[in-house]
Amino acid sequence: MVEIELDGKKVEVQEGSMVMHAAEKAGTYIPHFCYHKKLSIAANCRMCLVDIEKAPKPMPACATPVTQGMIVRTKSDKALKAQQGVMEFLLINHPLDCPICDQGGECQLQDLAVGYGGSSSRYEEEKRVVAVKDVGPLISMQEMSRCIHCTRCVRFGQEVAGVMELGMSHRGEHAEIETFVGSTVDSELSGNMIDICPVGALTSKPFRYSARTWELSRRKSISPHDSTGANLIVQVKGNKVMRVVPMEHEAVNECWIADRDRFSYEALNSDERLTQPMLKQGGQWQPVDWQTALNYVANGLKQIKTDHGAASIGALVSPHSTLEELYLAGALVRGLGSENIDYRLRSADFSHIGSGKARWLGTSIASLSALQRVLVVGANLRKDHPLFAQRIRQATKRGCKVSVIDSVASDWLLPVASRITAVPDQWLQTLADVAAAVAAEKGVLAPDSGYSGNASAQAKTIAVSLLGGERKAILLGNAAAHHGQAASLLALANWLGEQTGATVGYLTEAANTVGAQWVNALPGTGGQHAAQMLAGGLKAVLLLNNEPEFDSAAGAHAKAALAQAGMVVTLSPFKANLEFSDVLLPIAPFTETAGTFVNAEGRAQTFHGVVKPLGDARPAWKVLKVLGDILGLPGFAFETIEAVRMAALPPDTNAALSNASSMARHAGPVAVQAPCTASIYQLDGIVRRATSLQCTSDALVAQEAVA
Repeated sequence: MVEIELDGKKVEVQEGSMVMHAAEKAGTYIPHFCYHKKLSIAANCRMCLVDIEKAPKPMPACATPVTQGMIVRTKSDKALKAQQGVMEFLLINHPLDCPICDQGGECQLQDLAVGYGGSSSRYEEEKRVVAVKDVGPLISMQEMSRCIHCTRCVRFGQEVAGVMELGMSHRGEHAEIETFVGSTVDSELSGNMIDICPVGALTSKPFRYSARTWELSRRKSISPHDSTGANLIVQVKGNKVMRVVPMEHEAVNECWIADRDRFSYEALNSDERLTQPMLKQGGQWQPVDWQTALNYVANGLKQIKTDHGAASIGALVSPHSTLEELYLAGALVRGLGSENIDYRLRSADFSHIGSGKARWLGTSIASLSALQRVLVVGANLRKDHPLFAQRIRQATKRGCKVSVIDSVASDWLLPVASRITAVPDQWLQTLADVAAAVAAEKGVLAPDSGYSGNASAQAKTIAVSLLGGERKAILLGNAAAHHGQAASLLALANWLGEQTGATVGYLTEAANTVGAQWVNALPGTGGQHAAQMLAGGLKAVLLLNNEPEFDSAAGAHAKAALAQAGMVVTLSPFKANLEFSDVLLPIAPFTETAGTFVNAEGRAQTFHGVVKPLGDARPAWKVLKVLGDILGLPGFAFETIEAVRMAALPPDTNAALSNASSMARHAGPVAVQAPCTASIYQLDGIVRRATSLQCTSDALVAQEAVA
């Protein structure tokens, strides 16, 4: 530790720290633009100049290492004069357009100009103008004349997103930030550049000119998309969601969010929203009141149970639904006497869950940044889990060796030490080869998986990597979870984990995949799993927050199968499943209801609605509770969401997480259909209806693939 004196106070910081770090620890604010705690030090704005005793001139606090006994003054005349001089230079070419700037009211330059800027400018020449640039549907670079060349956006791309999409060209007054040869900004984390821009140069294209920051209310929420559980600040004006930005949570999402967390809010205000209950009568949709719709559903369920038995009723539920909604959906189906409920709509192997304990990440999200060895099986990590990829990207900078087994050699924007590319029906053989290589290295028996492992050179490379290092993990991705041999893949991964000391876990697909397991949104004894229900045969089907055509492995075949049912009830925020549904019940999306999501690491995060439900939409937990009451089912005497949550959460959440698995055996190689996985902007109904996200290069590529 090094002790310095900062504005007359003694401060102890780690050796190698900068004066800026000491000031942060002491709670002393030093004005700055280019410095950001998550980015490398550039020291190019010079706004953080401070007075250091015995130094001949003011020094940048962000780039000056502390030394024992150093005396720093941040408020001396020398420091203030230097900072005011820098501000004068910064404002020379900055346009005087604060009244129309989207950054007005939350602009660092605007704030610091009040304290350090002059009342008039000595600069009388024409200000420079930078050409307008179009870099895609998410980020606006219409006013790059405002740019102060702090290079935060450039460093973010290189260091966090993993790709240098922006750079500085030319020099002096001709210098400007731009993409290379007119390219667009396509990173799945690109929206964070908007947040870290200290001026109004980079702004949100969908939000542009729609509201002023002081008009917005700020409310906390949790992302409903992937399994990170990113913490959000949802900004609201007039009962309408206007913007979503990250809420800092170092253990979960740090200070970043993925673009689908940031821009998916557009769907919440779209014309696709379902705002009143509807019944199909004579092939035409007719709006009705809630009482009529719920009575119709209740009477239909009773009649179908009487005519065909309770086993003819089932529920397909989305892992993007809240813990409380999933719990009540299960209570409703089981209250009717059926065990047909499942959230695993994209799965092909339904044998690997049944221990009563949830499959999860196997480690904490924060620990991904400190891994030394990692093997990822069946995942496009960068697109499936952008924030997990970002953490592993940081780990590789500290020496982490990443190994991959997948069907496509996609670019994760991080160094991959070893990669085996194989078709999905060869993944089990490939993992058995790695197990054989580990067994040979350790001198133990290889696991009896039904496959004869061959310790190939590639398998041996991965085995040696896993046996090295201390902090290591084996992570099974979405494609591995949905694989036709998912149970065997998990069993082999667990054996490898035991032999190498690695944690084993699923990256988990959705916001509440772990929560769905906690509340047992799974078929009981004699119940049908998702694939069986989607094959037809049920007489009554409840669809909670999903569209089987897009959200299940059955795809378009689901429409024909569900059309055979006597009654299909869709509970959705959107006008969905119109072709085969008989009843549409408008439920509130995550911004209009309270609930709980359990992320990949098993962290239960509760949130509240930030706006009132649109039209006649109602929170799904209330709809299910009232439906249970009308049916006269036991276990629905809940008055508040908190009461439902208490019933839904397991008594010991840590005990509810497990990776233990018995070894699943197969007679030998079998043909396996390619696992069903969703592309980055097709993951759920909200993302699919977000206009700007559907205009991104990732979305357009996915649309072309489907076409």
